[in-house]
Amino acid sequence: MTQALSFPRQYARTQRFSLGAPRAFTVSPDGDRVVFLRSRSGTDRSHLLWVLDPESGAERVAADPAVLLSGAAEELSPQERARRERSREGSAGIVGYATDDAVELAAFALSGRLFTAELRAGTAREIAVPGPVVDPRPSPDGRLVAYVADGALRVVAADGGGDRVLAAPGGPDVTYGLAEFIAAEEMSRSRGYWWSPDGTRVLAARVDASPVRRWWIADPANPGQAPAEVAYPAAGTPNAEVTLVLLTLDGTATAVEWDRERYPYLAQVHWSAAGPPLLLVQTRDQREQLYLAVDTATGDTREVHRDRDGIWLDLFAGVPAWMSGERLVRISDENGSRSLFVGEQPWTGPELHVRAMLGRDGDGILLSASAGHGAQDPEIGEIHVYRADGGPGGPVRLSDGPGVHSAVRAGAVTVLSSASLESAATAVRVLRDGERVAEIASHSETPVLTARPALVSAGERGIPAAVLLPSGHREGDGPLPVLMDPYGGPHGQMVVSAQRGYLQAQWLADQGFAVVVADGRGTPGHSPAWEKAIAGDFAGVTLDDQVHALHALAGHYPLDLDRVGIRGWSYGGYLAALAVLRRPDVFHAAVAGAPVTDFRLYDTHYTERYLGHPEEEPAAYAANSLVTDAGLSDPADEVRPLMIIHGLADDNVVAAHTLRLSSALLAAGRPHEVLPLSGVTHMTPQEEVAENLLLLQVDFLKRALGVSRG
Repeated sequence: MTQALSFPRQYARTQRFSLGAPRAFTVSPDGDRVVFLRSRSGTDRSHLLWVLDPESGAERVAADPAVLLSGAAEELSPQERARRERSREGSAGIVGYATDDAVELAAFALSGRLFTAELRAGTAREIAVPGPVVDPRPSPDGRLVAYVADGALRVVAADGGGDRVLAAPGGPDVTYGLAEFIAAEEMSRSRGYWWSPDGTRVLAARVDASPVRRWWIADPANPGQAPAEVAYPAAGTPNAEVTLVLLTLDGTATAVEWDRERYPYLAQVHWSAAGPPLLLVQTRDQREQLYLAVDTATGDTREVHRDRDGIWLDLFAGVPAWMSGERLVRISDENGSRSLFVGEQPWTGPELHVRAMLGRDGDGILLSASAGHGAQDPEIGEIHVYRADGGPGGPVRLSDGPGVHSAVRAGAVTVLSSASLESAATAVRVLRDGERVAEIASHSETPVLTARPALVSAGERGIPAAVLLPSGHREGDGPLPVLMDPYGGPHGQMVVSAQRGYLQAQWLADQGFAVVVADGRGTPGHSPAWEKAIAGDFAGVTLDDQVHALHALAGHYPLDLDRVGIRGWSYGGYLAALAVLRRPDVFHAAVAGAPVTDFRLYDTHYTERYLGHPEEEPAAYAANSLVTDAGLSDPADEVRPLMIIHGLADDNVVAAHTLRLSSALLAAGRPHEVLPLSGVTHMTPQEEVAENLLLLQVDFLKRALGVSRG
């Protein structure tokens, strides 16, 4: 890669420098193998399955898509495309895999076909089964592989024999073994079936999407092509009906019973040798949830624990789970903190804000956490790995150095991934008993620029923020036009102690802007109260915090408050449009990408968590909408330049959001620009699209703010 390559092209070609980086680690219980995915280079989209020997540091390929497909192009079924869209997966090849308990056998799908890899031997082969195959998973003992094809849950022997159906859908709107849209998009539950620890039964989700209203997404660039039918559960409308059934290998089915009318959301499922199947189910308003243990003989359930919250209950990765003695592991907001609980005992205190459970470690738990409200001088944007065992000494931090860290562990071996402000690459170290024994190399591209963010706490509210100035900017050069570059909403932390997160922001700064990234109230990683401050009020709280951060930082950085632009995508797009419509006195231009403009068009689980049911809270929906009279600014206010961008194939934030906003602006006599993207989804993974979108946005903002375009 030469320095002549432009950053926008490099950023697009490398998929934000994610290609070539190792990911999806699994450690064998004996510590002899670390399995992971990685493409061969920083511009190769196709991921291979690799195995590392921690003792020697030697890597070998366990499965190569090019070999397995004999060089043929990959073909994706509609179900697989939907799964990848929900997980924001834009790469190719082996993008996911599952293993048996011993990490001897891996299963994965390629082009809708089933493949397995013997991880110790390093051989891979296809198993001929009906397809297209989705989400194959070996049984814990490695003798069988379950998978989904055409909505049916099937099982086949690992040697290819005895393929059979465990549960057939019986209708076009029914599937077994797949996560429904809401679970995959909003609950981070990407799977729909779970093996029993002894490999003799499967617990499967049955999804009936017939109650869900249908939308049709057309491609206007191809009028001869029929619109795609999408079952989309918009706020206030019916969800899919989700039930659970226990299946034996001969197809005998036992229904799992709970009060589905009261608790319709199946949020998480856990089944391990430590206890019976464990369910987490929620009420539709997400203010109450039950942890239920399943009687595998009868399908009946018993309550293990109940959570209530007057605002909402969040879901967290890795929980619920069992510890020995059938002690429930959960993460909960109690006493102003987000803490890890085992049984009824808190294993962390207010000094930590727990993010996720990463796994069990004997009698301990590996967890991800940032500094809590009880911490002394917390470092902005840092996330660390801790081990907690409930002992008097409290959790022990395993990661060292400033940055963003994560880990996977089995037995004595830990794979620790660490990103920092010092490098754009993520370092992956393999530790045995805490001592480094190997590293897993990254083949990601080296960026043609270096990001230099200043991480600060802005104003009296202490809003985490990053400020980036043009490379070579000197004190005394004078004030710079400002570009606010937020996400600003739930689940989207932007201010992190990792350089890769600021590469695009640095390039934008190098175009002549002072770029400000601010994580106001509603964003994660701060405290439960911080995240829940937006209840019923997206617009007021998140926009006010952007203004607060901007004005607070202007006293310390060369910010020209007479030339302030804002850009964002998804919630950030909503926030950008909101800024110029509600606060044209502060913001002078905006680029809104894939904005949610009318929350009645967004999904149930997300929208109703924050704004309530639209029939019960119509005023909240009107106040937070951009397409109602309440959403637009006073007609007497100055009109600011606004560019709206939307992919017409987006099935998450559908293009109707932008079209309704454009119609409302037109009716109000407000000029604006709309850039429709044919065939583009919410991710915009296409290289040319991603590159040119960045260039077009900068050109628009320079014109709107009067910045030199040289």
